Amino acid sequence: QVQLQESGPGLVSSSQTLTLTCIAHGARRIIERHYCSWIRQTPGKGLEWIASAHVSGMTDYSPDFKNRASISWDTAQTHVTLHLRSVTPNDTALYYCALKKDRSTTVSGWFDNNYWGRGTQVTVSS
Repeated sequence: QVQLQESGPGLVSSSQTLTLTCIAHGARRIIERHYCSWIRQTPGKGLEWIASAHVSGMTDYSPDFKNRASISWDTAQTHVTLHLRSVTPNDTALYYCALKKDRSTTVSGWFDNNYWGRGTQVTVSS
């Protein structure tokens, strides 16, 4: 039905802006009804929710990232872009995009997704 494909630079230097893209393949009627989230996994902290966006333009951000992250759907509603500014080696992680049908009112709720991508590894060099 829906497949998500993440892409990113692989390696980025500290203080730079990390840009990640998630392409959603599949039934448009499904994609339009879902929120797309970026979630990352690190060995030390486990899963961390970063931000979510709906095709309507509605966005939600984790308090831990709201000051340096921005998320958006493209106008053709085919992919979601995440920008994470001022990265440090602590941002080294496996980054996933995911689709969730309902907007969550809690941070933990954003981990309950209907579709997940396979993830893209990002390493931040010091």
